[in-house]
Amino acid sequence: MEDYLENFGRTGNFLSLQGSAALKYNLESELRHGMIVSNLAYAVARELGLPDKNCDEIALAGMLHDIGKLKLKGYINGQKEDSLMVEELRYVRMHSMLGYEELKSRGFSDYVLKAVLHHHENYDGTGYPDNLSGKEIPEGARVIRVCDVYTALRSDRPYRKAFDSETSMEMMIEEVKDFDMEIFLAFLRVMHNPMYGINGKTPAFDTLLLKTKGGACEV
Repeated sequence: MEDYLENFGRTGNFLSLQGSAALKYNLESELRHGMIVSNLAYAVARELGLPDKNCDEIALAGMLHDIGKLKLKGYINGQKEDSLMVEELRYVRMHSMLGYEELKSRGFSDYVLKAVLHHHENYDGTGYPDNLSGKEIPEGARVIRVCDVYTALRSDRPYRKAFDSETSMEMMIEEVKDFDMEIFLAFLRVMHNPMYGINGKTPAFDTLLLKTKGGACEV
């Protein structure tokens, strides 16, 4: 999500105002973020009519997509509270590869591995780590990308309060080139379908049955 907020922050002076605190590692909030993304990604996968096995694997990948940040904990927490440097962003962007390597060593499926590795790829080819575009991006990664962005926008961060649902969706629409349109439309259907209990006034955390204390999730 750093890449999305970095881009958004070009008009909000993100780099000069926020500093390394933006990437401070917090295990509790990371676990909460993973659970929210997992539940939302599962709902979107079901809405897309994907096979049960794929839905389950997407849910698993959603839970584990940021596990590579465990490898970065020492680095992130050891930084001084000064301006966030480009080198730091590049280092943090290693988390998808580190997560992939960790999960591969533990025997996770290729579907889960590719979803974790490529969950920061953008549909227009501007993402990372491999600048994949379109259908080159694994299915699971394309689903998680949409859910990850929304969840992060709806979360409190060290440098800003959470955006409301309407604002979050408007921001995503402005950057819709980042997403698979079929998946994005399925995401919108999930968000507006009463069956899922998600509406514009209720945080995604609560509607996904994940009650939080303070609603803070760092990504």
